[in-house]
Amino acid sequence: MTWTRRGLLAAGVTALAGCVGGEPGTRIGFVGDVMLGRSVNDHWIGRDPDGVWGSTLNRLRRLDGLVLNLECCISERGRKWPDKVYYFRSDPDFAVPALESANAALASLANNHSLDFRAPALADTRGYLDDADIAHAGAGPSREAALTPAVTDIGGLTVAVVALTDRYPEYAAGDGTAGTAYLPLDPSVPESRQTVEATLRRARDADPDLLAVSLHWGPNWETAPSETQRRFARWLIDRGVDVVHGHSAHVLQGVEVYRGRPIVYDAGDFVDDYIDKESVQNKRSALFELTVEDGSVDSLRIVPTEIADETATMADEQASAWVCEAIRERSAAFGTRVDRTDAGLSVSLGEP
Repeated sequence: MTWTRRGLLAAGVTALAGCVGGEPGTRIGFVGDVMLGRSVNDHWIGRDPDGVWGSTLNRLRRLDGLVLNLECCISERGRKWPDKVYYFRSDPDFAVPALESANAALASLANNHSLDFRAPALADTRGYLDDADIAHAGAGPSREAALTPAVTDIGGLTVAVVALTDRYPEYAAGDGTAGTAYLPLDPSVPESRQTVEATLRRARDADPDLLAVSLHWGPNWETAPSETQRRFARWLIDRGVDVVHGHSAHVLQGVEVYRGRPIVYDAGDFVDDYIDKESVQNKRSALFELTVEDGSVDSLRIVPTEIADETATMADEQASAWVCEAIRERSAAFGTRVDRTDAGLSVSLGEP
């Protein structure tokens, strides 16, 4: 085995964690938007990049790997895409070591900011992630590349991830143009069904132990998924997906368990510099820890977090109570059993 910095970190902190196959399970973290540009970049550039993870860092390093939505490009090049309001770009000298220190295993690039500084910055982003041994999916130099599943090793498991988005059609990749894996995320749309089914077949060709789909979908500030989102998520699991990882709303939504598989409709934002909308508490979020044991999805734990001063932190008592109550209430609509634990919440993944 070739040891990467991520692998060494995980091994050093969780030497007893083991891998699937009779030993203790593999733990994979899922978080929503990680936006390392703008004032987050300005705050941390030239300082210890580990600091952006604040008090969450030890928890992240105890994982076998972290899956996230990278809501910015990593580059010093490129011209702004015309007629946008928000542009997110992070300096490689900060972003790359920060992601490495957080145990990042895979980054979704299927979002409405990966092409903010056009094709050169997207190419740089993919290159820097490759150099850091961080897998990525959801954007590329062509539509075929954008739709190519990422396959990587996490804690001894082969993990395949498909990343898709229904945000910002202007960024959609073409046959020979760079962009994102954009399409309507609706199982009633024939072209979407055909495209996603073909992409899932490519992912299954890798014979993964875990198949995840990461979705940047839906409007901002919504605390519940639409009926179309629910249909699409269930449709994915009916086609063999093990976990649906949603993000884009900037706020936490509920968790549904369908056929023993978790659907995280929106994981919120893990770190950013966005406006604090107290009405939706978008600065309060969570780390979703999925355990795979003996070849099966075993458990999902939810650890409350919050964002303060361009830093991800473990939630204080008040914020933690709010996160737990919000997720329990928003998951109840799906009949999901959610129990309190010392660290936050535990979601039962048993078949209904």
